[in-house]
Amino acid sequence: MATTTATTSTPTPTPTAATSTAGVTKSAAQSILTSLNAGSGIDTDTLVANLVKAQFAAKTATIASRTSTLTAQISATTTLKNTIGNFSTALASLTGSGTLQTQPVSSNAAAVSAAAISGAKVGNLSTSITVSALASAQGARSTPVASRTDPIATGKLTLTLGSATYDAAGTAMTGFTAGTAAPVSIDVTDGSLDGIARAINAAKTGVTASIVTDQDGKAVLSLKGTTGAAQAFTLTADDDTSALKQFNVGVDAPTTLTGTAANAQLTVDGVSVQRSSNTIADLVPGVRLQLGAVTATPVALTSTRPATALSQAMADFVETYNQVYAAAKEQTDPATGDLKTDPAAKALLRSLQGMTTRTLTSGGTAGAPTTLAQLGVSTNRDGTLTLDTNAMNKAMAAYPDEVEAMFATTSGNALGLNSVLSGIALSASSSVTGLGASATRYGKAQKDLAGEQDKITAQSAAMTTRMTQQFSSMNSKVTAYKATQTFLDNQIKAWNKNS
Repeated sequence: MATTTATTSTPTPTPTAATSTAGVTKSAAQSILTSLNAGSGIDTDTLVANLVKAQFAAKTATIASRTSTLTAQISATTTLKNTIGNFSTALASLTGSGTLQTQPVSSNAAAVSAAAISGAKVGNLSTSITVSALASAQGARSTPVASRTDPIATGKLTLTLGSATYDAAGTAMTGFTAGTAAPVSIDVTDGSLDGIARAINAAKTGVTASIVTDQDGKAVLSLKGTTGAAQAFTLTADDDTSALKQFNVGVDAPTTLTGTAANAQLTVDGVSVQRSSNTIADLVPGVRLQLGAVTATPVALTSTRPATALSQAMADFVETYNQVYAAAKEQTDPATGDLKTDPAAKALLRSLQGMTTRTLTSGGTAGAPTTLAQLGVSTNRDGTLTLDTNAMNKAMAAYPDEVEAMFATTSGNALGLNSVLSGIALSASSSVTGLGASATRYGKAQKDLAGEQDKITAQSAAMTTRMTQQFSSMNSKVTAYKATQTFLDNQIKAWNKNS
């Protein structure tokens, strides 16, 4: 780890508005004296520029100083808001990846893959699964037509969902029982094969249509339902004389079935069950199963705990926290911080300081740790954190599920570390009470100052014009007086010479 060494230096005094104004005024006065030097003409441009500058020096210096301060505050609020936001995002990404959660392990992942549902406890998983059949969806294909864009017929089709029986080959429907859902009427206004497919898809019944070009270049309407025995379907033209009848699906229909609707059949710990999908999340508590193949022998599901990953995550959290805390503390330093009077920055610092004592889990085993402090995270005198690895390892060994739950992202654990940090980041970035509001306020103040500076610039221009006219008039009169003086002086000299 790199070590930084602080150095001190004697600061260079920054000119204040008063000292700047005094210097400009003195310069203007000196310009007048120089301009009125015996026998010399007045440098109107320089004189007017110095006088105008002196007139507005105090206001200009004040605005410049305040603008500089606001610029620093805007930069500080943006940096601090991004810092806490990035911290929260990184933690959310880490906890959401699943690497900090106990994961199920399948002895045959190709047939039965398993993943933990976020926030679920699967630490003591021991399950046996046998798959005897996969869930399947009914499909159907029409007889080929010459062109997918040529008109065929317009009219109405009715699609009905339910359960069906099929022949041994699975290519024809032998019986159908409508389900509880009402039949859906499909209005075909574009009678081409493309138009029929679009109309079926627009109905959003769960049955999708596509156009397939066969080896002879002809177009075939392909229909596909969703998996499950109750997701069989029939499709019937309302007009029995319409050319749409060739796309009927059902008993004695002209289309050919390409798949049958069936449930997945499996045995879990000796109990036979069925599910309509090959993705199952309600069978093994906390585990999402994905069925991929029929199995001849049982598939064993066990679990492995992420002890190493949790320890590393906690160490990384403490390191990152210390960096974020240092940034917040620097910006709110009472003497040198750009945000030393900012309420949102101070609120962020207080929120960070209270993280180690925030309750992160609830309803766990009696005596189990519920805070970072109980996990071995202690607060140093300077506000930074230190992780006692031995204390954390003991806590994980004694209460693995409770420690793991502190990092859970599920809504079932709204007190988790990710939720707490996300709440802090959200409050910090708030455009109503957080740093977002502060940045808006500073930006408005800076805009107001720019308006004031524009007014001063306009006033300076007006004053410059007025004084230039005044001094030009005076300069003309002085020139005339000097000409008269020269004439009289020469006349007197002439008189004296002749006398």
